[in-house]
Amino acid sequence: MKREEQPLIGESGAFLETLEQVSRAADLNRPVLVVGERGTGKELIAERLHFLSSRWDQPLVKLNCAAISPSLLESELFGHEAGAFTDAGSLRIGRFEQADDGTLFLDELATTSDAVQEKILRIVEYGEFERLGSSKTVSVDVRVVGATNEDLPSLAAAGRFRADLLDRLSFDVITLPPLRERREDVLPLAEHFAMRMSRELGRELFAGFSDSAIRQMHAHGWPGNVRELKNAVERAVYRHDAPDKPIRALQLDPFESPWRPAVNDKDAETGPKTLPDDLRGWLDAQERAVVERALAEADGNRKQAARRLGLSYDQIRGILRKHSL
Repeated sequence: MKREEQPLIGESGAFLETLEQVSRAADLNRPVLVVGERGTGKELIAERLHFLSSRWDQPLVKLNCAAISPSLLESELFGHEAGAFTDAGSLRIGRFEQADDGTLFLDELATTSDAVQEKILRIVEYGEFERLGSSKTVSVDVRVVGATNEDLPSLAAAGRFRADLLDRLSFDVITLPPLRERREDVLPLAEHFAMRMSRELGRELFAGFSDSAIRQMHAHGWPGNVRELKNAVERAVYRHDAPDKPIRALQLDPFESPWRPAVNDKDAETGPKTLPDDLRGWLDAQERAVVERALAEADGNRKQAARRLGLSYDQIRGILRKHSL
């Protein structure tokens, strides 16, 4: 991902507090965990941690652990000697050696196997490891920044993540706020993406968003966070046939179509796949999602949304207040 694709733009309190925490942690030679939902910018935070640190002029190496098969991940991280396994025709330097004196960003850390976690733990503690097929110890000085969208303490309690590795990696934990908790940042981000897309299309200006489009963006929950907002805005800009006029609405669901394939009734889910631990919280989340969708489809008009849901105007106002919408 190019660094420019999802910028660190925002002025909300939650966002600025996160950046302040990153700045404080950056120059410490300690591992850090970055936790957040998909699309919240975990990789950008890792970059900021690196470039604000004393290692800024040394390598920043990145690896998405979920993108590599478990059988190859160990070789990718730690390297291998020639002949270590069938396809190992020559010496391979792993990501830890590539990141020596710099920073290694490990995304989707929760997907790694117990064997890989054990080796990472040894590197974090002692700075040592062996390549596959070798008994020679390699020493490195690497700052590890791990990222996940999982609750690692719960995984550790369930025996699905090493508790000792979690202890070593969690010197500091930076938890990124989702976009729904950064309402003040939605419009500045949307305008940034829209202007950049306009330039890409060769247009001289971007005429902005109408009030109804702004209400639609503020009413939406953005489960995909900044990445989802970027896609929705760029889609709206390139489909906009009158660039001298404001965009009036965004298509939030790109799959929405009268010809969308129907779901087989036998496979359709009528509720959560597993029983929720917090029924009231689950019901609240469903209520909020349905009301946000009704508002978006009604172009932000509360009365129309209320009629669409069979509610009175006072009832929908009460729901909006309840969820701080």
